[in-house]
Parts: sequence; C-alpha cells; structure tokens
Amino acid sequence: MTRRVERLERSFATDLERAVFKTPLCDTHEHLQYENAWIEEKADVLSDLLNNYVPADLLTAGASQKAVERALDSKDPDIAGRLAGVLPALERSRYTGYAETVYLCVRHVYGIEELTAAALAEAQPILEGLKQPGERLRLLRDVAGLEHVQTDDFVWAALPDPSGKDFFFYDLSWRNFCNGEIPVEEIHKETGIEVKDLEDLDEAMEKLFEKYAPCAIAVKSQHAYNRTLLWRERERADAAIALNKLLSHPDTELAEEDRLCLGDYCWAKGVEHSIRHELPFKLHTGYYVGNQHMRTERIPAGNLCTLLIKYPKARFVLMHIAYPYQEELVAIIKHFHNTVVDLCWAWSIDPYSTKDFLRRALRAAPLNQVLGFGGDTGKPTSAYAYSIQARTWLARTLAEEVRDRALSESEAIRVAEAWMRENQREYFQLEKKRRMVAAWSGPMLEK
Repeated sequence: MTRRVERLERSFATDLERAVFKTPLCDTHEHLQYENAWIEEKADVLSDLLNNYVPADLLTAGASQKAVERALDSKDPDIAGRLAGVLPALERSRYTGYAETVYLCVRHVYGIEELTAAALAEAQPILEGLKQPGERLRLLRDVAGLEHVQTDDFVWAALPDPSGKDFFFYDLSWRNFCNGEIPVEEIHKETGIEVKDLEDLDEAMEKLFEKYAPCAIAVKSQHAYNRTLLWRERERADAAIALNKLLSHPDTELAEEDRLCLGDYCWAKGVEHSIRHELPFKLHTGYYVGNQHMRTERIPAGNLCTLLIKYPKARFVLMHIAYPYQEELVAIIKHFHNTVVDLCWAWSIDPYSTKDFLRRALRAAPLNQVLGFGGDTGKPTSAYAYSIQARTWLARTLAEEVRDRALSESEAIRVAEAWMRENQREYFQLEKKRRMVAAWSGPMLEK
C-alpha cells in the first residue's frame, strides 16, 4: 500500500521564520522530468535520493565512479551493497550543500531517521505513491508550497503542460544557437525551413520564436559549459562565412573563432527576439556541474557586460550567482537595470557564500534585483528538498540582519516576500503569461 507525503507542520521560533516557511515560493529554474517520464521511470529510494548533484561530492570525497554508478542503479536489488559503496563518501560530504539536500529528502519525503538499507526498502511505498498521476503537481504545489515552476527541458518547444497548465512553465532553449551549433534537420522539422544560408537561418530563428514564445516563460542558454560568456558584436558577413563553412562541411567541427562568431550572431538574434516577445533571457553563469572539467575563465558574469550594454531593453537573468565570482555579480546588478540574479542552485553549491552574497546585494542593489530560488534538478522529490534548504538559509540570512539591527523583523519579512515571489511575478509577467497559456488553442506538451 502506498503512502502519501504531506506537508509537515512545524513550530517556528520567530515571525520571520514562519513567514519564510509559509510564503509561497516561486521556483524559477528546474530541469524536471515530464509527469509521464517521472511515473514510468523505474527507480528505488536510494537512486532517487542520489540522482541529483551529490554524486559530484561523492567522487571528490573518494568514492569510485563504479560505486556511484552502482548506487544509482535501481535495477540492482542489493540495496545494502549499493549504499555501502558510497556511504563513507556521503558521510565525508555530510555538511556540504549537496548532501544537506539528500538528508532533507531522507527526512521530509521518506520519513527516514537513520539511513540504512532496511529503512530505504521500507520507504519504497512512499516513492510508489508519488509516481501517480497528479502527485508531482501536489508534491510541489501543496507540500513544497511552490507557487509555480519554470523548467528548462533543453528544447525549443515551450508548450502548456496539461499536468498543471498554470503551474508548470517552460523555457525556450537557445543553447545550441549560442554555441554556434545549427541543427539543420531539427530546424527543418520544426519550421519547414531548409537552412542554406544566413537569410534562411534568420527566418528560422524568427519562426521558432513565433511558434513557441507565446507560452514560453523565458529563453534559456547554458552555453558557458562549451564556450566563453564573453560576447562580441559580429558582422553579418562574417557570420555568413562561418555558417557556410558549417553547411559545406557538416561532419567537420568549426574552428573555434568561426564557432564563436556564429554563436555570438545567433545569441544576439535570440536576445533581439526575446525583447520583441517580452521574454527574459536566462544565462548560466559560474560553476559547472560535475567534476574535472570546469574552465574558470569562461564563467564570470563580467564577461557579459558588453551584451548588457548593447541591449538595455532586454531582461537578463544571470543564474547561480556566478559562483565563485559572486562579488562581481553584486556590482553588475547594482549597475544594470536590465539584469537580475537568480539564486537557483546557489544554495546547494555553497549556502554560506550565497548567504553572504544576499547580505551584500541587499546593501548594494535595489530589492527587486534578486530572484530567490530554483532547485535546478530533474526530480520533484529533490526539488522539494532544495526548497526546504532555500527557505532555511534565507531565514538564517535575514535573521542575521535582524540580529545585527540592520533590519526590523517586519522589514526582513518584506524583503523575504520580494525575493521569494514578488520579484518573480513582476519580472516574468506571470499573470499575463498565465492568461496567454489559458487562452492557448494550439498543441500541448506530450512528452
């Protein structure tokens, strides 16, 4: 028999803590599985607990790649053996932000007091109960207390989600274009346009926005994983030459300068279309997921200043506090009116640095320049745990302001409400987008 996860009632030490935990929280960045994929995926509790960011810390703490992969393999019935292979590394990582969310999930989703193989097996009915139609929505909306969720599913098709039309919203992905990658076959399938030259590409990019911008909540790119965030304005003739090289030799990788030229050109076109369609443009800044591949020279948000200057009418969202270059980002959001920072993933990467960033941002930048939460995960169970982590650390952050007599408690509550939902509602024009989605008569998400 399955068991439901219900929102836990708790006592609060202060009115501030109560407000932070009771206020609906806007979730501006996830990579959530679609409902059908979540339901149909064969998983056990151990794989659900670890299938987020903590494997990176486990590897850094000394676990082998083989042990981590085995722990995530729900087809292996030896839960005790799988857990034993990673438990020493998990205990070494116990106080990291990544592991903190694992233990929050252990307690708040699965009701486990001690992490043992027997406890994991006993909690399996809870996971089975969550893998039912409507339970993903209920967990996030009613249990986690999220007001809405924005998901980057790495595709252009930002369509209404029938599992929660006014709750689940999707980004229009611009990653490939910013990377200088032109998937001509997919473009033809989506738009009917065969890309033979730059004019065709311009038309195709415009068509993608016309097709998907009405229901998209934002445009998103995480090309900092593959190239520098430094943007340069490009001559149209140079972009045409780079594209011709790509089309003439589709099986040959472009030289880096050609790829950057084409990427910068398409990136700029995406920004221009986002302005016309009144969509914020989200950009990954800072830290890389995983291990052993981060290029620190690519990731500072300061690389974006030329772009921010060029497009003052755009609305940029700089994600993950550009960690570990967060002080630079404080200066950016103080200086540029068309830029906000999104704390998505930041609470889990380094909660202390995020806390300090917020206190600096509060004293340097206007209150409306911060978006307070995004779990940046694929699992609804993990998203719930990340939301608890964010609420906990936000309450601590503002409690320090109250303790230092820099804010009254009522002022701190006002700040919390702005960072948790008011800024998001305004920046993403949420109610307008909900009306547009409600009136949509086109295709729906079917994935």
